[in-house]
Amino acid sequence: MGLFKYIVDTNEYTNFFAPLNLSSTILSNLKDNRYILNQDSQLVKQFKIPSQKNAAFTQLVKQYQEKLYWHIRRMVVEHEDANDVLQNSFIKVWNALDNFREDSQLYTWLYRIATNESLSFLEQKKRKQTSSFDDVAEVYGNTVKADSNFNANQLEWKLQMAIQQLPEKQKLVFNLRYFDEMTYEQISKILDTSEGALKASYHHAAKKVEEFIKTH
Repeated sequence: MGLFKYIVDTNEYTNFFAPLNLSSTILSNLKDNRYILNQDSQLVKQFKIPSQKNAAFTQLVKQYQEKLYWHIRRMVVEHEDANDVLQNSFIKVWNALDNFREDSQLYTWLYRIATNESLSFLEQKKRKQTSSFDDVAEVYGNTVKADSNFNANQLEWKLQMAIQQLPEKQKLVFNLRYFDEMTYEQISKILDTSEGALKASYHHAAKKVEEFIKTH
């Protein structure tokens, strides 16, 4: 499928402990929500013009693929799986962007697609094999141990292991709030859940994570 030429290779993201490596320009832009909304609006408009479609989509991928990759990977764990889910997500974006209505933010719309694709992947995986938490923890542990920066005493490692034992919904909320630093309003639009329920979910998740870190 020709779409794959637009998707940047994510092999550089194999280090699980690596922080987001966004350019200083993008980081400063992310702090200015008005700039983002304006830029996203322009990308959507350009995408709907046949002669500008490819260029607009290439820019969209460059702008969002790293954040979406890490959002997905925190859910599916393995790099190869995250890469596959990311590409499937962008295929969905390509097919649906012409019908995107700007009564919602492009940012949250993209995250909703990536989240749904991740959940679908995990559901399919569960149907193929029934895994206990111990099985998941073992797979996760082997994944991070293969990382060149692995250190079992690292707080970062303990944090990631703690997150893996959370129920799926709590894990999602915790990741979006803690790592992606989203507001409850933004998360609400992605997960279609009330802000009150999200706050409660995050509170319970944070307590479980804290307890896990203290006892491991």
